Amino acid sequence: MTARAWTWTYEGYDSEDERLREALCTLGNGRFATRGAASETPRGPAHYPGTYAAGVYDRLTSTIAGRAVENEDLVNLPDWLPLRYRIRPDDAPAPGPWLSPDHPHLTDHRRTLDLRRATLTRWSSYEDAQGRRLTVTERRLVHMSEPDLAVQRAVFTAEGWTGEVEVAAGLDGDVHNRGVARYRELADAHLTDWETGGEGDGVFWLRCRTLTSGISVALAARTHVAPRGGTARTRVADRRVWRLHTVPVRPGAPATVDKTVALHTSQDLARTAPVPGALAAIRRAPAVPRLLASHHRAWQHLWHRVRWDVPGEAGRILRLHVFHVLQTLSPHTARLDVGVPARGLHGEAYRGHVFWDELFVLPFLNLHFPEVSRALLSYRHRRLPAARRAALEAGRAGAMYPWQSGSDGREETQRLHLNPRSGRWLPDHSHLQHHVGSAIAYNVWQFWQATGDTGFLHTKGAEMLLEIARFWASSADWDPGLGRYRIRGVVGPDEYHDGYPGADRPGLDDNAYTNVTAAWVLSRASELCRTLPEARRRPLFERLELSHDERQHWDDLAHRLYVPHHRGVISQFAGYERLAELDWAGYRARYGDIRRLDRILEAEGDTVNRYQASKQADVLMLGYLFSPAELAALFEQLGYRLDDEVWRATVDHYLERTSHGSTLSAVVHAWVLARVRRDDAWDYCAEALTGDIADVQGGTTAEGIHLGAMAGTLDFVQRGMTGLETRARALWLDPAPLPQLSKFGVRIRYRRHRDIDLRIRTHRVGITVPESEQAAIRVRLRGRPYTVAPGTTRHFDLPDD
Repeated sequence: MTARAWTWTYEGYDSEDERLREALCTLGNGRFATRGAASETPRGPAHYPGTYAAGVYDRLTSTIAGRAVENEDLVNLPDWLPLRYRIRPDDAPAPGPWLSPDHPHLTDHRRTLDLRRATLTRWSSYEDAQGRRLTVTERRLVHMSEPDLAVQRAVFTAEGWTGEVEVAAGLDGDVHNRGVARYRELADAHLTDWETGGEGDGVFWLRCRTLTSGISVALAARTHVAPRGGTARTRVADRRVWRLHTVPVRPGAPATVDKTVALHTSQDLARTAPVPGALAAIRRAPAVPRLLASHHRAWQHLWHRVRWDVPGEAGRILRLHVFHVLQTLSPHTARLDVGVPARGLHGEAYRGHVFWDELFVLPFLNLHFPEVSRALLSYRHRRLPAARRAALEAGRAGAMYPWQSGSDGREETQRLHLNPRSGRWLPDHSHLQHHVGSAIAYNVWQFWQATGDTGFLHTKGAEMLLEIARFWASSADWDPGLGRYRIRGVVGPDEYHDGYPGADRPGLDDNAYTNVTAAWVLSRASELCRTLPEARRRPLFERLELSHDERQHWDDLAHRLYVPHHRGVISQFAGYERLAELDWAGYRARYGDIRRLDRILEAEGDTVNRYQASKQADVLMLGYLFSPAELAALFEQLGYRLDDEVWRATVDHYLERTSHGSTLSAVVHAWVLARVRRDDAWDYCAEALTGDIADVQGGTTAEGIHLGAMAGTLDFVQRGMTGLETRARALWLDPAPLPQLSKFGVRIRYRRHRDIDLRIRTHRVGITVPESEQAAIRVRLRGRPYTVAPGTTRHFDLPDD
């Protein structure tokens, strides 16, 4: 495999593209991450250094449109990147200007992200009017095996002059949350009570705390310079601290400045107070060469667990996606109380909140890092009391999980949002997306199927699943005219439709996705009630006060929830067929990119609620969650026929009426079309792959990558194209490789078996199970049963479609 397959390089410097590159060059370790911003220049229109620690939130109140609006944000922490430099030639009376990529002396610039070693290398060359040249190579990392450490190494090479390089290595606490333009009317000063200091051994530090959540944050740093011979001093200010060095340089003799940083917070487990802890960590940290070596070894182990053999450019992009998932969710995450931030730890979009994106992330993690999946589900379990309180306040039973979650599990969804196209603040009803509860239940079940972890399923998992089922049961009411149960006043995954045209209340009735997944949850809850061991069942039922009659009601609901249809297709919600058709060709001709059709129509004084137009997959999400056989059985359970004809007609209907205003939409459409219209699937797969690197949503990636979409592309390969399911204690395979990706391999974990290699070819499947003491793996390939014993490889021929 070539070096290019493991590297991501940007040649030249483009200030307009800089923030996008910063997001895509973020480095992290699952505990904290730092954007790939320039270290030589302060933040500004082109540069936004940001460091975010998982779970470090703060809440502020702003006044918007005459009302107080409270928001909780993932906090931009003090910036550890500052490393500025300027030259002082022997024949010059004073130092030259501070250099940066924005300076006119810049002649060359390159940035390379090394995925295999998880380092970012920035290479800059400057030349002044006298022909004096300085080349600077800066390499940085956020350490994967020492998760509180980060490192910078800058190498300075002089050409055509002798003298000194002045270097200022600093910590900057004067930062705000200003990474998203549309949030700039909101309060953004989350840090307070700064303290800075320098120690006699050259170590320097900065401490502050978050304003309302009161989380203490401390950074400590040390520098090492080679060759020695210059000067060093520490400069302390109220919110910043610098270590200033003069470094002698001459042609042919590069000089090196190493900067090592430790980050501690008061949320860290089994740690001393942040300042003493950070100081102790920085003093015991090995020298930079040893840190580089141990960091590289840690990543070798990770890449062994996530072996990805996909050829060509698709494989290169998928490795980038693996890399960014692991920046946010690594084995270190298993020790934290955090969820899945939709935009990773890469920026401030969505305020760092946790949505339903774990629905797209956990299936990948289940088969590679199940301990991380377990921790992420435990985050949801710890917030079960808050979900119960929310349900009670809404007049419901059970647990109503929030659409947006943060530190403590309350609903963080804003009630106003800004349309940047019209400049108006508008009501936001997305908190009515109660289907997030079904996503959590689905992930609990899938985690158990993939891992066999009955210890989790029978305790935390069961409690969440039963309380979510109870919420759906309390949300449904009987319609005697239909002879069906109905769930009213919700918003589906589409998000464009948050109410009926002219209605005086928000929400829609009988969203098909919501009702079908609710039926699935109720069925799984009933199944779990029957199969729980008695030692688990009795205390759980007593604690939840779960009666036999209530469980019978769940079973009735699971068979009689209403799913609307019209003209031979599944309706997105009741009354959908009465909405107007949109002039798609006309809007594309007028606006070009109409992904955010809702903003376009609102700016025109119209509303997308009037039209059969979706932002992203809604009904078709059912084909993402369930195999064709499972989905057909689920509809049959509800008393509806779902054959190939109905499903294909449904796919075609929504395919023509979706604007794909979310990066998740392409993932889902690729998955669904791989089964029903394979010739069209690759276009959506390609869009999903390039969604962030090409910034197809128009400026959003600079605010943070789309973690669900990245993980979704990985899962599209490992499960979507292999047809892999983990159910009934077997690996089920039904490969559907696309012509553009007809040969690939993935490594997975399944229950107690590690490092199972699946190799897919157009007409052949290979399965290798490593040697172990475990029993043979049961495999069902297109419904036919096989076994693969540990220490063996089996190949199976696939018939033509």
